[in-house]
Amino acid sequence: MSGKEQIINTIEKFFEAGKSKNFAILREIQLDDSRFSSFSDVPPYDLKDFATTIVLEELRFVSISDYDYQIKNPKISVFDDTAIVAFELLQKGMLVDNKAFTGEIITFDERATFVLIKKPTWKIVHIHLSQIN
Repeated sequence: MSGKEQIINTIEKFFEAGKSKNFAILREIQLDDSRFSSFSDVPPYDLKDFATTIVLEELRFVSISDYDYQIKNPKISVFDDTAIVAFELLQKGMLVDNKAFTGEIITFDERATFVLIKKPTWKIVHIHLSQIN
């Protein structure tokens, strides 16, 4: 598998965790280090560290059933042991409210930027998601 294939595979594993609900993979593919950071288009909007990001990712993915995603037009730039991946992202599923026994179909059309470093495999060190609409 080429370097760029390994990089996009790492990002796909991130979103596949939302489908499989296997959240252990999130800890494996993201850098558990003080240099990790993330921004998201859902509150809270502040810059988050690794631990906070993991909790919020798991919470988001667990509350969406029938989750699916599509990565569109990825641009992968590799600089030695650092990679920047920018792409359009479509996420959809059913947002479930277990207390009220209701659900709402959601669709997010987003822009995404992931920064990865090779340590020794590719690890996500920064995530930025923002809705297009």
